Amino acid sequence: MQAERIESDRQVNQGAFRKFIRRPEIGAFSGMVVILLFLAIVAGDVVFNPLGIKNNLSIISQLGIIAIGACLLMIAGEFDLSIGSMIGFAGMSMAMMLKWGLPFGLGEASPFMAFTLTLCMTLFIGWIIGNIVVRSGLSSFIVTLAFLFILRGLTEVSFREFNEGSTQISGLPDFKETDFFAYLFGGETFKWAFTLLYEMGYNLNRLGNQWVIGLDAKVAWWICIAIITYIVLSRTQLGNWIYATGDNKESARANGVPVNQVKIGLFMFTAFCATIFAACQVFDTNTADAAKGNLKELEAIAAAVVGGTVMTGGFGSIVGVIFGAVIFGLVQNSVFYISWIDGSYYRVFLGTVLLIAAFANENIRKRITGGI
Repeated sequence: MQAERIESDRQVNQGAFRKFIRRPEIGAFSGMVVILLFLAIVAGDVVFNPLGIKNNLSIISQLGIIAIGACLLMIAGEFDLSIGSMIGFAGMSMAMMLKWGLPFGLGEASPFMAFTLTLCMTLFIGWIIGNIVVRSGLSSFIVTLAFLFILRGLTEVSFREFNEGSTQISGLPDFKETDFFAYLFGGETFKWAFTLLYEMGYNLNRLGNQWVIGLDAKVAWWICIAIITYIVLSRTQLGNWIYATGDNKESARANGVPVNQVKIGLFMFTAFCATIFAACQVFDTNTADAAKGNLKELEAIAAAVVGGTVMTGGFGSIVGVIFGAVIFGLVQNSVFYISWIDGSYYRVFLGTVLLIAAFANENIRKRITGGI
């Protein structure tokens, strides 16, 4: 009996291990661990001090917000190359309203009003993109590539038309100091954690005062969006619809899944994520620039792929995207910590890891689906 029990336990452990290594996010998790160990060895005192943690999480969370939107859309079998341009467009819209007031002479714009009107516009644009894709049958790659150029062009034209030829707006009032809504995007969060570190004698500057007050608000937005989308994907009917749409849309449609509505909704969700990204930038830095968000759509897609999302749809996870965002955020910021690494190697790393991840994800997908 003892021998049988040991053999049974061994089989259970092997089964659990096989299940673990077949998870879509296992590759991203392994890569994240390797990078964390490498940075701990070569620059641990800088990377993992309070300021390093804050700066790293700031970059990671920005990428993580839009990568989650890209991930859900890719699981449904579509792409959105307009995310980066949507960031620039949304930032321009908010900044112009905050500086010159509401359109049509309706008066001054509060941060809440500027954000709300901008969000309505970006959601409408996402709705238009989704409808063009599902009704025309055109590839989302082509449709969103077209909107990448359209939105970037509209942003630059609007800046030059209303901002005396400049494509930047700077010197906006620091709304987060006086307006709670602006503080939600540009303020600081998790102050209690850094206060605790200070009381423990870790978060100290050279004068013995508290060094870092808290994390940027965008970190809290990233966490909230990640938790909500994780629950949606893993615990709701909508999550099943998203996976079914990407796996086989015709079969999903035959089983009652509203495929078109799912895809349109996800294009609107990527627009929402881009608007949150832009709001965090505008209310944090009190500036806007037509170049904001440039190439961010490619980094978002790369983080999703590295996190285990398959390009053909029907396969991916939010947890994996979190790991993917951590990987790219750490590597992108590592050039500030390690002087002997040329910053251009970030692009080399990005392309190499993306290619490896694409092969690995497809291999995992075939093993899980039996080679289908």
